[in-house]
Amino acid sequence: MQRAKLWSVAIFAVAMAYAEAVVVVYLRRLYGIVDLARDVVPFDPFLAATEVGREAATLVMLLALGWAVGRSLQARLGLAFFAFGLWDIFYYIWLKSLIGWPASLLTPDILFLIPVPWWGPILAPVLIATLAVVGGALAVVTDSRGRKVRLRALEGTALGVGMLAALYTFTADALAALPASAEALGRLRPTAFNWPVFLSGLAMMAWSVWRATWGPARSALQHRAR
Repeated sequence: MQRAKLWSVAIFAVAMAYAEAVVVVYLRRLYGIVDLARDVVPFDPFLAATEVGREAATLVMLLALGWAVGRSLQARLGLAFFAFGLWDIFYYIWLKSLIGWPASLLTPDILFLIPVPWWGPILAPVLIATLAVVGGALAVVTDSRGRKVRLRALEGTALGVGMLAALYTFTADALAALPASAEALGRLRPTAFNWPVFLSGLAMMAWSVWRATWGPARSALQHRAR
């Protein structure tokens, strides 16, 4: 059963999150970073390019995990999203347990560097990660029951618009600074986070995931009950 593999994937994701959190702990000690929004380290083009490569490698690892464990495209993508969400959530849990950071879920963090820096309060990516965990698990469970996740035009449009809205809120400051050098973008610090746009995008993504995974199952149950 594919859903039984959720446990092994979860263990991998939690362990992977610890490994990455430990690297961040080392870097913070080496560079004397306490507050990312305040402490700026000297820009190093080689290290910046290396960090982008590490982020890309992380995504490849998570996708490869789902591909290796899943038996169908639906299960493979579901397991990959499930692993991604748990990895992201436990990354912050490990950092909190190791160095007491972040102080709160509203603490700003640099989330990603591809293709420009992503900034946002930690609560925002954690909410998206939670949706990835739930949606990925539902995709795997429905696959185990022989049902396909169907993303129709309306759900697909809502998902796409929601993703773009969330992406905009994370990258708005960097986009506003373009054209700018990599060094200038690296020194950029966030302004006020656009919660209304983010929550609207999150709601659209959550609705489309629910419709695509749980919606058909509920319709089938209602049909059988008649």
